Amino acid sequence: MIKVRGLVVWRVILLTVLVAAIAVGSWLWYDWARFARTPMALPGPGQSIDVARGTSFKDIVRDLRSRGITSSSPLYWRLLAIQMQASGRLHAGEYALRAGMTPRDLIGDMAHGKVLQRYFTIVDGWSFADLRRALDAVPTLTHDVADIDNAELMKRLGAEGENPEGRFLPETYAYVKGDSESAILKRARGAMDKLLDGAWPGRAKDLPLASPYEALILASIVEKETGRADERPRIAGVFVRRLEQRMLLQTDPTVIYGMGAAYTGNIHKSDLTTDTPYNTYTRVGLPPTPIALPGRAAILAALHPADGKELYFVARGDGSHVFSATLDEHNRAVACYQLKRCK
Repeated sequence: MIKVRGLVVWRVILLTVLVAAIAVGSWLWYDWARFARTPMALPGPGQSIDVARGTSFKDIVRDLRSRGITSSSPLYWRLLAIQMQASGRLHAGEYALRAGMTPRDLIGDMAHGKVLQRYFTIVDGWSFADLRRALDAVPTLTHDVADIDNAELMKRLGAEGENPEGRFLPETYAYVKGDSESAILKRARGAMDKLLDGAWPGRAKDLPLASPYEALILASIVEKETGRADERPRIAGVFVRRLEQRMLLQTDPTVIYGMGAAYTGNIHKSDLTTDTPYNTYTRVGLPPTPIALPGRAAILAALHPADGKELYFVARGDGSHVFSATLDEHNRAVACYQLKRCK
């Protein structure tokens, strides 16, 4: 009788342990499933995580825990990676931590190499010096050409002896953290070559431009003279007619470019009479190089200038210009809009 009672007690104990184990297991399973689908706690927007080559899964979780993004057990993360068949095949790179992102989302991104795309914009009308300063200021790029001069930089880009001004197309370029400055410059230079090579054959007939490079020079002047899309072809038309008639282009942006560091924000009469290779008040024709990085619209305007008889223009002061066909008309416009002597 005692043996029977003892057997019953052990069965009760075993059953209790089994029930408890099932309950604990069920709770752990529920808690793990909740962890996998619950958004992580991000301290603010714009968060990311860097996964360097050779970084262990344990190091990734330690980083997330140290930043308060997760408080869950590393075992939970490991089990999730195993369940997703991602263990051992996480890609190096920078990954965005988006609002509402779950651990499952993050492991999925790392398993598929969905690294964070960053963007760098080359602005229409920048000088090449502006472009170099902007690249140097991006902390997520590798600055592999920051300490070399323009000549050596162009040599590294495979364009030895080429003047860099105007050669890089203003666009927005995607990159990932750690990409190099030279990689973006190579893409921008290639994009400019592709645009010019594609647009040059379809240019307007009888343009006084001998090469795509001369079109690039003219486009850079158009770019600096106006930011209005509707005026670019008209501005280009004025300069094309001046070139055809061997008139001085007389455009201030070329003078300013030729002044270099001497330009402090104002242009004086003496600057217009001081000869430099870029002074279009003293020299006929185009300057020797572009004076800025022209955008796509300015290049197309230079290749397809507006027809007409206009040879002059003057700024109204609101971003637009008054165009004139004769010098008398132009002088009246200057008196009105520059000297405030409207009649």
